[in-house]
Amino acid sequence: MTHKTFSRLAIIAAGGFFGFILWIIYLANTGSQSVFFDVIKHVPYGDKICHMLLFGLLTFVANLALQSRHFCIGRLPLYYGTVLVSIFVLSEEISQGFIPSRTLDIIDLVADAVGIILFSYLSGLTQRYIDNHHESIRVS
Repeated sequence: MTHKTFSRLAIIAAGGFFGFILWIIYLANTGSQSVFFDVIKHVPYGDKICHMLLFGLLTFVANLALQSRHFCIGRLPLYYGTVLVSIFVLSEEISQGFIPSRTLDIIDLVADAVGIILFSYLSGLTQRYIDNHHESIRVS
């Protein structure tokens, strides 16, 4: 698979996953029922695990879709995908304070942050692997 093809697939995956998350948020905001919510209730810390995984995976695919483009603050690289997801998550979590069917919860925000940080790191490792693999194919 070429580098360009992988990038296009990552863009499609990021868009699809973002759409899925928007649908989940819509269901939660309207107080609707879903099989996802029923399953999460039966898993210990299921809500927190889902926050971590949903926004972590969104960060992962966003960073890969943007080919891990980043800027640096000092020596710390900040991926554009990570920043975009973080802004979205912070806005969404704060908005829950204004929606009667939702609860603003700082622990949800912590779980989101853990997922975003962990999957940012994993996306950086993945991008390095892809770039190194792409270079070794180009040299051969």
